[in-house]
Amino acid sequence: MKTFQGFSSEETKRFGKEIAESLLSDKDRKTRMAMVITLRGDLGAGKTTFTQGFFRGLGIRRSPTSPTFVLMRRYAMRRAGFSNVYHIDAYRLSGAAATDALDMDAVLKDPRNIVLVEWPEKIEDILPRDAMRLEFAYGKKENERIIKIKSGFPTGPRTTKCKK
Repeated sequence: MKTFQGFSSEETKRFGKEIAESLLSDKDRKTRMAMVITLRGDLGAGKTTFTQGFFRGLGIRRSPTSPTFVLMRRYAMRRAGFSNVYHIDAYRLSGAAATDALDMDAVLKDPRNIVLVEWPEKIEDILPRDAMRLEFAYGKKENERIIKIKSGFPTGPRTTKCKK
């Protein structure tokens, strides 16, 4: 497991940007499914801030907002074989069956999609086992955030601020 420690929203955004750039530069990526990144953590722990930096790294100019009330937002992109980024907030969902109306099965099966899922524990049953799993937590110091990368860590050269 690798860990990122930051002390400002800009550092969290920078880390999100580096993760996105590493994913885009991964020439060995071979997948038949969407690239899924789960973002687990308490309210205010940095999930949306990370997502804002992630979007910067993808070259998306629109700043994402948490899709709490709409559940899912789609952003078009055309880089490194990807066509769409989906930002999902599963907090209000009550299990995998609740995702049928969102057509999540099709979203997750399309290898041209990147899918960021906040509150993944609500729909864990439908998420791929090989998803990149990030856990966000408050640190002991003011403004400190800890992001633990549980699995799926990209091997790109830019992600050097993580500790094992």
